[in-house]
Amino acid sequence: MNEYNVLDFLESSAAKYPDRVAFKDKDESINYKDLLLRSQKISFVIRKNAHMEPFEKNRPVAVFIDRNIRSLQLFLSVVYSGNFYVPIDPTLPVERMQAMLDTLQPVCCISATKRKLPIEAESFDSLLEQAEQIDESYCESVKRIREFAIDTDPVYAIFTSGTTGIPKSVIVSHRSVIDLVHRFAESFPFPDQPVMANQAPFDFDVSVKDIYNSLNLGGTVVIVPKSYFVMPAALFPYLQENKVNVLIWAVSALRIVQNFKLFDACVPDSISLVMFSGEIMPVKCLNYLMDYWKEATFVNLYGPTEITCNCSSYIIKDRLEDTDSIPIGKSFANTEMFLIDPDTMKRIRKAGEKGEICVKGSCLALGYYRNPEQTDKAFVQDPEVTAYKDLMYRTGDIGYCDESGNFYYAGRKDHQIKHMGHRIEMGEIETVVNAIDEIKMACAVYKEEKEMICLFYSADSECDDIIIKQIRKFLPAYMLPNKFIYMHELPMNAHAKIDRKKLAEQEIF
Repeated sequence: MNEYNVLDFLESSAAKYPDRVAFKDKDESINYKDLLLRSQKISFVIRKNAHMEPFEKNRPVAVFIDRNIRSLQLFLSVVYSGNFYVPIDPTLPVERMQAMLDTLQPVCCISATKRKLPIEAESFDSLLEQAEQIDESYCESVKRIREFAIDTDPVYAIFTSGTTGIPKSVIVSHRSVIDLVHRFAESFPFPDQPVMANQAPFDFDVSVKDIYNSLNLGGTVVIVPKSYFVMPAALFPYLQENKVNVLIWAVSALRIVQNFKLFDACVPDSISLVMFSGEIMPVKCLNYLMDYWKEATFVNLYGPTEITCNCSSYIIKDRLEDTDSIPIGKSFANTEMFLIDPDTMKRIRKAGEKGEICVKGSCLALGYYRNPEQTDKAFVQDPEVTAYKDLMYRTGDIGYCDESGNFYYAGRKDHQIKHMGHRIEMGEIETVVNAIDEIKMACAVYKEEKEMICLFYSADSECDDIIIKQIRKFLPAYMLPNKFIYMHELPMNAHAKIDRKKLAEQEIF
């Protein structure tokens, strides 16, 4: 099937599986038939209340989200309205929310949360009440909007942090999401009826994979309450109760499984596919998971938000040594991934030589919304192509290839430091330390003003001596951190990654 709009996934599954549950949270669920009907009706209300002209389309709609299926229903309603949705976390500081809205200048704001908002937004309940009162005229509106839709129209935008302190909004097209979904369907062994446990917040692009892969395959997205990742005793029973068989989770979420030894109490026995991304997966954590989910397929995914979630993958077939690096694999079909020397902008083709990872293909985002300056810095002309426009995305990630063509992630360009005359990848230090049994998490930070490498780590108790012994065993002396800071837990950001910025701001004595 040649899809031009992500709604084709919903419509196809609704025709085949009308009574199958599409989305489910702790309190309610909705089947495909009702999801289709409700999304279309609410879309009519959105356009009507925003006073949009019949020809008007591709306007941003701010959606204040929560951990519920109402958020997902509003996303699809926005798409049916001919616009694109922008998820906004209502717990963010008011100033940051306002900065986002200033960037967007949305056609309207709608809300799936019952939290009190500092900004006026129409509630899900209000939209639904109005939707239930409209006549069949909404059908003509939906049909007209779809007729004028093209696959390069935007479907969503997601805010990421900006170096200037002002958040950037990455805007992604239908074509990019459709390509991603097709690559997943052809590359990975999804079960016949996938039940995906959604872990990622809806303003984090990992959730895009849950939503649209599930809609394409006629699956069910089960939203896991956020509290289950803070006090995780209820996490595995929840997965078992809902017969979850697919996990597409951030690495930090899977590390919770190991850190809290969740398998001691319960082993969800229906898990058949585990995919992870966002940070480097410590091999000891991967091996721990593989010991219990012996029949599951494990996949390491790689890619930043700007290339629509992921552009490469590596299926792990065998156990690895704790100090091994897990490849990020090879690029998906219809995607080109390569290395450049950031100084000369020439391609690197020699195995083992490090360079900046760059990506080309229909996976590329449309850019940063209303931010041409930052867009032009990140989405640049391929220097090897001079006869026509051919854009590539510079990820800022450092990587290398092995002889078989598999890529490896070696750290961020901005995490590469010069210390004692040596170039050092902070990620190398973290990989070695994270392999230690006693370590839960570790993060290396360079204090340039003090010329110090500081290692922050969490464990059950201080273990500086063990860390020093491990580093001396695997790394040269100049890579030994100058300072070790023990913490019971490392700070995490809103996307469940280690908050490096907060660690970098800590005073070191």
